Amino acid sequence: MHRRNSRRNSRRTSRRTALALSSAALVAVPLLTACGNEAPHPGAAAVVGSERITVSQLQVRVNEVRAAQRAATGNGRQYEQAIAKSGGLTRSTLNSMVFDRVLHQAATDAGIGITRKQIQDHEAEMARQAGGAKQLRLALLQQYNVAPQRVDEMSRTDLEVLALGKQVGADMQSQNPADQAPFWKALDQASKKLNVDLNPRYGTWDIAKARGRADAKTPWVREVTAAGAEGKQPM
Repeated sequence: MHRRNSRRNSRRTSRRTALALSSAALVAVPLLTACGNEAPHPGAAAVVGSERITVSQLQVRVNEVRAAQRAATGNGRQYEQAIAKSGGLTRSTLNSMVFDRVLHQAATDAGIGITRKQIQDHEAEMARQAGGAKQLRLALLQQYNVAPQRVDEMSRTDLEVLALGKQVGADMQSQNPADQAPFWKALDQASKKLNVDLNPRYGTWDIAKARGRADAKTPWVREVTAAGAEGKQPM
């Protein structure tokens, strides 16, 4: 009986782990809304601080996901279904790219630095709970359109979310927006500092709109926090 319960708990943990590494993909979704087609910076999908995210760079990231989906499913009906489930991939990918940079700026401003070892340890723990690195990569691809070569970046994002929330005194497990407010305030300040500027074809960037939508943004945050606590990740 004990062994059967252990296996059941392990499966639950694996599912929770797969959800935990969802930060960049999910948090940015409500931040962008459709706009016009005139680009303020020709050739750029977005400008974040002094960094240009070019349309070509964005397309490379999208192609990484499509190639991974094709490798995982083949070219038949399963691949078509994967494409259908990941509609809006270009916009959501740009969301993630911008969010990662804003989060990193907020973490840097708070004096947070994530080491390579922390990233490796965090990823190893997530893979262990998911039943292996292959299972983790597949779960991230299927659920959050994360290409296998981007798992390290997702791991760093998770660690920065955990560390920043702790540093600014935010309760990231709470569903009350007021408890999470310090975290989103830090991101808002970082966004203004970086003066995020999107090509209007992809929408507009507005942290304030997302901050008021706890129902849309908090589930992944609670899962990231819980998984980080279980793994006893160093900060």
